[in-house]
Amino acid sequence: MATAASQRFPKPQAAITEPRWLRVLLITITVLFLAFFLFVPLAAIFTEALRKGIGAYFKSFNDPAALSAIKLTLLVTGISVPSNLVFGLAASWALAKFQFWGRSVLITLIDLPYAVSPVISGLIYVLLFGLQGWLGPWLSEHDIKIIFAVPGIVLATMFVTFPFVARELIPIMQEQGTENEQAALSLGASGWQTFWRVTVPNVKWALLYGVILCNARAMGEFGAVSVVSGHIRGKTNTLPLHVEILYNEYNFVAAFAAASVLALLALVTLVLKAIVERLAHEGSKSAS
Repeated sequence: MATAASQRFPKPQAAITEPRWLRVLLITITVLFLAFFLFVPLAAIFTEALRKGIGAYFKSFNDPAALSAIKLTLLVTGISVPSNLVFGLAASWALAKFQFWGRSVLITLIDLPYAVSPVISGLIYVLLFGLQGWLGPWLSEHDIKIIFAVPGIVLATMFVTFPFVARELIPIMQEQGTENEQAALSLGASGWQTFWRVTVPNVKWALLYGVILCNARAMGEFGAVSVVSGHIRGKTNTLPLHVEILYNEYNFVAAFAAASVLALLALVTLVLKAIVERLAHEGSKSAS
């Protein structure tokens, strides 16, 4: 009987057949790579920031320019992330739930910021809204300033970060299909009710994951913001730009102290990302 059972239910083969030495080698390479390119730079940031003591570390944040950079970074992130949240939801819903002409072109355009250098995206906005740009004379006549001002920084940050939410949602919405929405509509739900009570709950973890990634990139964006900001100290410098200026002035403690804020924000982002992934995994297990 045991033989018959074993023939009916064959013993599952191991998913990994590579030799042990190869697995150890791959794990060692991964750990060494992360240690050299992630942990050592992080440790260097905090070591240099605290090199002259905790007092000097906190004193560097008394600089009005540092406080302005922190406030501007939070302001730009606070505008660009919710904007990309709305755009990502709308774009992913349209692309995943409807078939229309030009759909593939729209998907390609969403991926454009991944392919274009942030510096180039900043130059595009200078070409559009700069004093010598296409719309520059009209903006100047109406006393509207975009380049070398907060609106330009927000636009550049939004351009660089807008794929993050949409790219997390589109594959999941495509995989889920439209059966749940059609069932809700057939039961009498309105389009708005279907969206909030069926579509959004099904993608909530992917949505939160995309928002976290978008938030991390918005706070740390340098290239595009550097082009459109004008580097006006205390007015248009975000934290990454403030770090660069302090470092060029050989004010290393203040530069690394500001950099440590960005590093801490990145670490918080990683923790939130891990929590979201764990909750999403547990949610999928309970659903199955």
